[in-house]
This record gives sequence, C-alpha cells and structure tokens, in this order.
Amino acid sequence: MGKYINPFTDWGFKRLFGQEFSKDLLISFLNDLLVGELQVKNVVFKDKEELPSTKDQRGIIYDVYCETDTGERFILEMQNRWQPNFLDRSICYACRSVLEQVDKGKTEQQDAYRFLPIYTVCFMNYTSNKEELDKFRTDIVLADKESGEIASNKLRFIYLVLPLFEKKVDECDTDFDKWIYVLKHMEALSRMPFTAQKEIFKQLEEYADSHRLTKKEWEAYENSLWIARDNMACMAAAEIAAQEKGLAEGREKGLAEGREKGLAEGREKGLAEGMAEGMAKGMAKGMAEEKLATAKRLLDMGLDVLQTAKGTGLSIEEVEKLLHS
Repeated sequence: MGKYINPFTDWGFKRLFGQEFSKDLLISFLNDLLVGELQVKNVVFKDKEELPSTKDQRGIIYDVYCETDTGERFILEMQNRWQPNFLDRSICYACRSVLEQVDKGKTEQQDAYRFLPIYTVCFMNYTSNKEELDKFRTDIVLADKESGEIASNKLRFIYLVLPLFEKKVDECDTDFDKWIYVLKHMEALSRMPFTAQKEIFKQLEEYADSHRLTKKEWEAYENSLWIARDNMACMAAAEIAAQEKGLAEGREKGLAEGREKGLAEGREKGLAEGMAEGMAKGMAKGMAEEKLATAKRLLDMGLDVLQTAKGTGLSIEEVEKLLHS
C-alpha cells in the first residue's frame, strides 16, 4: 500500500475535497482552477449523505455552496469517475440541480426561475477509445455561437481528463499544474512535491498520508479502493469486449463488401470480356463473309482462282469451293 491515499476513490476524494476539516484544500484548488476568473472565499457542504458501499454509484460525491470574495454565490458539483455517455450524464446532473432550486416554491413570479449558477467539475481518471474529449482540460459555457460571447453564467462545465495530462514534475509551471500532477501521481509518490513552493501542499500531505488513518478510516478507504478497482476492471473489460466486437463486425462487413465487390467486378469483367469476344467474333465473321462475297464477284468478273485468292487473301481451296457452290 502506498504512502498516500488514492484521491480518486470515492472515500479518498471526499476526504480531501468534501470534508469541513479539509475545505481549505478545496478552496485553494478552486482558486487555482479558476484563476483570473473568480476568487472563492468560502465553501459550505450541503450534501451530507453517506457514501454508497457498492460499485454502482453515480459518481457525484457532493454538492457545495461557494461564495466569492465579491459576494457572488454558485453551486459546485464534483464528479470523479468516468462513466459511459459522460457528457450527457454531467449535463443531466447539472439540470437536476437547477430544477431543485426552481422547484422550491417561489412566491413572486419574477423570481420563479432565478437560480444560482451551477459549476460542474469532473475528474475523469479513465479514457476510452470512444472518449468524447481528446484533451486534458475542456471548459464548456453557454455562449453565442458566432461571437463566442458568454450568454449566461448559469451553467459551466470543466472536464479534466487525467490520463491526458502528461507534464513531468519540473514542467509544472502553474499552481494548477502542480495540483493535477500531485493528484494524478499521488498514490505512487514517496514524498509530496511542491511543499516548499506552496504551503497548501503541506496540508494536503497530512490529510493524504495513509499512515495517519484510524482503523475505521482505513477500513472505509480500503473498501472504496476495492470498489474503484472493480469499476476500472469492469470498464477495461467492457472496452476490450467492445473492441473485439468492433473488430469482428469490421471483419464481417469487410468480407461481405469484398464478396459484393468481387461479384460486381466479376460481372463487369465478364460483361466486358464477353462484349469484346462477341465483337471480335462478329467482326471476324463479317470480314470472312465480306472476303467470300468479294471473291465471288471477282470470279464472276472472270478472274481465275489464283488471282482471286491473291486479291482476297483466301486460300485456293476456299476459292475453289466458291466455284462449286
């Protein structure tokens, strides 16, 4: 077992980013994630439900009320697991949060559809050949298609595909890069990097240290770890099965198309050859008949057999037959 916990197990993720005692980690991460955009001052965890103990979890760990230094508020949803149709699912979850706010029973008509912005941050620690995203970070906003101008701040999606982050430790220039490097490699690290450069990583090191867990915490973490590994194994198996199915279908389709093409080409080739042969035979027959007709005319004109044969290219025997026909 590694020195640090796996941050992408549900238990490990919630320990680092979903607990009151560790909320400074979340605030720091969000400010580095949204640097130059807004500054988070405080977070309040609204989802107090227990983590499920089986592997068929929906992936949403918790919802958080966030307040910025200018008094703005928004709701943050954190998701840390790849699922099929990942983009569609994350949109559905965000819309659910919108409806939960709208359905609160507003009394004034002008307030009926007023709701806090929803920020969805998705950590995707698994990629598939059919992955919908092909780069490490994708930011999606509601914007005008032509100008790119943001039309509304009410829905915002940030997708972080961890396997596509390829920077080495000495290439991490920004604080956000450092967060991602540590989270991606945490379970394999023997010591926490960047602690001298960024104070918050000392706190992260303390909360991520597996040797500091109580027996109860260790059991919960170990259970979550097995669930995460089972999920990864299932996804990998499903991906291999899909690839094999695709290859098999591709082979069958290729063979069918090959047979069809072969038959079509065979038909075309046969037709062309038949036409060519027919034309050749027809022309040969026509020329032979024309030669015979010419020879007959020459004989009628009084030419002898030898002269007629030379003039038409027929043999003496063929010309002699004409004399007796």
